[in-house]
Amino acid sequence: MSRSVKVAIIGCGGIANGKHMPSLSKLKNVELVAFCDVLVDRAEKAAAEYGYENAKVYDDYQELLKDESIEVVHVLTPNDSHAEITVAALDSGKHVMCEKPMAKTTAEARLMLEAAERSGKKLTIGYNNRFRPDSQHLHKVCERGDLGEVYYAKAHAIRRRAVPTWGVFLDEEKQGGGPLIDIGTHALDLTLWMMNNYKPKSVMGTTYHKLSQKKDAANAWGPWDPEKFTVEDSAFGFITMENGATIVLESSWALNSLDVDEAKCSLSGTEGGADMKDGLRINREDFGELYTTNVELGSDGVAFYDGKSETDADLEARLWIDNIINDTEPVVKPEQTFVVTQILEAIYESAKTGKAVYFEEQSSLVSNK
Repeated sequence: MSRSVKVAIIGCGGIANGKHMPSLSKLKNVELVAFCDVLVDRAEKAAAEYGYENAKVYDDYQELLKDESIEVVHVLTPNDSHAEITVAALDSGKHVMCEKPMAKTTAEARLMLEAAERSGKKLTIGYNNRFRPDSQHLHKVCERGDLGEVYYAKAHAIRRRAVPTWGVFLDEEKQGGGPLIDIGTHALDLTLWMMNNYKPKSVMGTTYHKLSQKKDAANAWGPWDPEKFTVEDSAFGFITMENGATIVLESSWALNSLDVDEAKCSLSGTEGGADMKDGLRINREDFGELYTTNVELGSDGVAFYDGKSETDADLEARLWIDNIINDTEPVVKPEQTFVVTQILEAIYESAKTGKAVYFEEQSSLVSNK
């Protein structure tokens, strides 16, 4: 039988309750033994609902990290503390799953990479959209070379009006940005992963505060407070890679657009293309004719069967714990997510200066596995 892994949760807010704790609690080889939050009542509630017997509650993550029996820590706090807590956890001998984005800045992300290397412990970042059925299938298509060389791509993270008005989402100091760092990061991660291209050359970016200052605005979660809306409401990037490939990144929480897509990508290669616009579609040519394949990923038409019950978050959690038990490499590698952080930071910098940001040639951070 597989051994059990003792896991601790640091940050018992929305993403912990909506994703990590429900998925981890389904795994028979996981014991959720410790919960930490600056609001101790949230940690107590999490322990009562998801905790293993005699689970401990903390309001100070440093005290939690002293427990040598804990093998894995999930860092689920606001973006500005990702690096600090992750570095401390790695240095204390824990493997770490840190929720996306990796960090607010490239400098902080680099500290996390260095801590992982120094400690010899595993580090992964919570880009759960890689684990969706359409993402998994498209990645296999790309790995097999069906699209050829992907030289143009779009990373889509467009909401029409869905500004999160709770927590610290609108706080630039805590989060580092708005839709770009929150949902644009998922779309960019997916796109780079499909292309297997982690060598950016230059970035041009724009950010906008056009709708954020409107009062009583239409919004999925009710009107936002313009005075507290300190992050951008939309952001866009034009990214060129060392090999000449181009990526267009679009992100918004509030944009007057009917073209709405989130955590999706469109790919154009020398042998074919693909997009996630209307399900997963692959387009190619054969015998001088163009054709499009709509990939059927569900189980429609099979009586009394609803398909697999495992969600993308469930698969992410299961494979991550398998990585710990079997000492294998995580699907989401920190070197890859470091590049995502680099590009996001460059878009913000370019938007502030009005100038392109150029990268030095990168030769070794990410392998071509």
